[in-house]
Amino acid sequence: MTAVATAPAYDPAGLHLTEAGESGPLLLCLHGIGSSSAAFAPQLDALSGHARVVAWDAPGYGRSADPAAPLTLDDFADTAAALIRDRGGVAHLLGVSWGGVIALRLAARHPDLVASLVVADSSPGSGTDPQRAEAMRSRPAELARLGAAEFAATRGPRLLSPHAPPELVERVTATMADAIRLPGYAHAAEAMAAADLRPELASITAPALVLCGEEDRVTGVEASQTLAGGLPRCAYVVLRGAGHLANQEQPGHFNAWVLSHLQICAAVPAGA
Repeated sequence: MTAVATAPAYDPAGLHLTEAGESGPLLLCLHGIGSSSAAFAPQLDALSGHARVVAWDAPGYGRSADPAAPLTLDDFADTAAALIRDRGGVAHLLGVSWGGVIALRLAARHPDLVASLVVADSSPGSGTDPQRAEAMRSRPAELARLGAAEFAATRGPRLLSPHAPPELVERVTATMADAIRLPGYAHAAEAMAAADLRPELASITAPALVLCGEEDRVTGVEASQTLAGGLPRCAYVVLRGAGHLANQEQPGHFNAWVLSHLQICAAVPAGA
């Protein structure tokens, strides 16, 4: 198991970062709306021999500071961009679900900072459908009513396939309960509800890999197909035996595809 270091808070955003790997290209991991850097434990472990892997707790999540004011999708993307500049000025992005939406907006707003993209079980945003947007906007009130533990217990199991092992379901649920709180979750939900990235996909020139669990019951395969069809330089892969959190449910296959992508886009040696 690769040693994983926890970085000090990153100013000015007060970000908590988890890092592994000392050489190679920067791989910045952006988690989903109900998660934290803990979601990338399989990637921090397996890919740190090939890249400098950095996973954030988004502003208002996990051990990161609460933002002083509401954040839009552009604000989340710009915060990640500032982190990239601090770490050398260019990164490969790995975004899961909401993290993929942030990664795509970052690539559209700051193309000079993005060497490539891996977008997993994501979508163009909930703003593509009024019902999805309304459902997303209702989530913060549900979190306030239920509390983090019960909210996570109701949502965590849906993030995996029906045949996921119980210990993984428990770990995903615990990660969510530890990560989410108000007002950060509310800012993220509104950012997601307002997002419709379809018009800007064609402008994203970074090479992209779109991955999707075959049994994704949250965003669904169709949303990933929309992304893959709209991005000009894109490969598309469906992972069998995985739900919405393919990076955790099928980490071996997931990491192999990410490594292959880095070998192509960053000339990472296969035997690094």
